[in-house]
Amino acid sequence: MPSKELVRIENETDRWRYICPLGHRTWEPTNHHFWCQHCARRDDVDGAFYQLRDRKTDALLLRHQVQLVTPTGPYDDDLDGGAR
Repeated sequence: MPSKELVRIENETDRWRYICPLGHRTWEPTNHHFWCQHCARRDDVDGAFYQLRDRKTDALLLRHQVQLVTPTGPYDDDLDGGAR
């Protein structure tokens, strides 16, 4: 199984590196996808999305390709249970 990209959602460096597909840092994980506060304010864009853009590589990473972790552990146990 390929390894997942580790994203520390409360880490400032990771927040600058991983952005919504339209380039905003105001995203949050929710219900196995992501939501962007900035996008949600627009009439022409849905605030929900399923990929994060890695600014370092310009790759789009699907939700199941990342491990989201907080200081207390995995964000979603069923998706991120292997994160440390």
